Amino acid sequence: MLESRRLLWVLSIIVLVAAVSKVVSEVDNDSIDDDRTSLEGMTAPKREVIEVEPSKSKRREQKDKAPAAGGPEMNWPGQWELFMKNSGVSAMHAILMPVINKVQFYDATIWRISQVKLPPGVPCHVYDQKAKKVDCFAHSVLVDINTGAIRPLALTTDTWCSSGGLTVNGTLVSTGGFQGGANTARYLSTCENCVWVEYPQALAARRWYSTQATLPDGTFIVVGGRDALNYEYILPEGQNNKKLYDSQLLRQTDDPEENNLYPFVWLNTDGNLFIFANNRSILLSPKTNKVLKEFPQLPGGTRNYPGSASSALLPIRLFVQNPAVIPADVLICGGAKQDAFFRAENKKIYNPALKDCARISINSANPVWKTEMMPMSRVMSDTVLLPNGEVLIVNGAKLGSSGWNLAKEPNFSPILYSPDKPLGKRFKELVPSTIPRMYHSIAIALPDGKVLVGGSNTNDGYQYNVEYPTELRIEKFSPPYLDPALAIMRPIIINTATPKQIKYGQMFDVNIELKQPNVPKENVMLTMLAPPFTTHSVSMNMRLLMLGIKDVKNVGGDKYKIEAVAPPSGNVAPPGYYVLFAVYNGVPSVGEWIQIV
Repeated sequence: MLESRRLLWVLSIIVLVAAVSKVVSEVDNDSIDDDRTSLEGMTAPKREVIEVEPSKSKRREQKDKAPAAGGPEMNWPGQWELFMKNSGVSAMHAILMPVINKVQFYDATIWRISQVKLPPGVPCHVYDQKAKKVDCFAHSVLVDINTGAIRPLALTTDTWCSSGGLTVNGTLVSTGGFQGGANTARYLSTCENCVWVEYPQALAARRWYSTQATLPDGTFIVVGGRDALNYEYILPEGQNNKKLYDSQLLRQTDDPEENNLYPFVWLNTDGNLFIFANNRSILLSPKTNKVLKEFPQLPGGTRNYPGSASSALLPIRLFVQNPAVIPADVLICGGAKQDAFFRAENKKIYNPALKDCARISINSANPVWKTEMMPMSRVMSDTVLLPNGEVLIVNGAKLGSSGWNLAKEPNFSPILYSPDKPLGKRFKELVPSTIPRMYHSIAIALPDGKVLVGGSNTNDGYQYNVEYPTELRIEKFSPPYLDPALAIMRPIIINTATPKQIKYGQMFDVNIELKQPNVPKENVMLTMLAPPFTTHSVSMNMRLLMLGIKDVKNVGGDKYKIEAVAPPSGNVAPPGYYVLFAVYNGVPSVGEWIQIV
């Protein structure tokens, strides 16, 4: 009798486990199916995705695919520090300038005011010849990332809501802007005493809220903008472009609130362009200007200005011998409901921002959006690729949309996204800031591994006696890998024993110091970060490469030689400057500048 009861109890447990497994399987399938959308405009009803712990076999498969260099779990929540009390210029646009280690901030010359004057000897800008009105304020500053020293620069064309990127030699090319600046291309070279050179007729269309992307040969495409449902290619400095290419994607995604400005444009590893606007995306060939593929729609709301989600091309993993098709994943997080701008501006109703983070493998044979939920809602966030392959999502608000005073409830807490962790375990909330970073904020990774955070100007001009005043304080955020307890695990790149230039496919050595008795190859990464041009929650040309490593050898004491392979082509890594990091168990070194030529 007792044996019969035991047998019955065992059978009951087996039936229960089988039933639970069936439910888990159905939930997992539903979460994927809900992300599939029809290209004809019909979308499946959006449901909050339930993340399920993978089975043992699935976990084993994920472990095999995940990088071994992830390192130990880092529980330190990060740390904020006030870097500058006054940046002089509202940090609406930002980029790290190569080699000189200075960040360029600029705002809008239309305001005719900032908090720093042009230096002696630099003539004031005459913006009204008839009335003899002049502007003696600087609207561009170079900020030393170590000391905070400011060098004001003169701009004459208006840069409000412009775009930008770096040439092969590190020159900043800024495109578009407001009114007289809309057709402009501006050039600022990388040197201590360089000044802006401006060409007001360089672009064929007026570009306001457009996106600039670097192509495999190091040249640029500029996509979209207000009343510019097209794209064009930037000609060499001093030449004026006259040729436009119509974009059906931008035409079809333009709605009463626009919602397709500042489109997300990412260079795929095959040399084509992933372009996302509003809730749709395509793969465009810059060689033929043909649309090669349409991706499923992303339901739930709008992701581009003024809906303003943020996006990243996730780190690209390379090997000593790369496959014919190198995987590439795009991440889009947060955003707003379709009519959020209208409701905030006209009805003073601030709807909750979107909470989802969607990811798609754009080189997959059957690409689908897979959605996870962030710890909190977010609009106007900034996404930052960190040197160890993790992703920081920071800034923004919980309610409303982009625009003057159209958002409420600042989102003070950054979150860390770990791309290689299982679904449901990728997000970690970090220590909050105390400074609201709303409309017109920025965040960029620095060579020392910290993240520079600035901006926030919800007002038309410089205003201080308002709910969210013009913010001129600049902060630095230290991610969890800068936990002081991990300092002994931090490599030091030996600058004199590391090349300053590399060529595609080249084997090269990076020499490091690391106070560890044994450094296996699987615990080491070499990464290369392309400095992005950041504005309005868009980080143009942000790119992180995880290089193929052939070997790691001890060459005496605490010194190690990492034998690595440069990226295979401009499709994977356009020529130009990158910050090179050595990473041990998830802890990055201070970066060194390296150039692909």
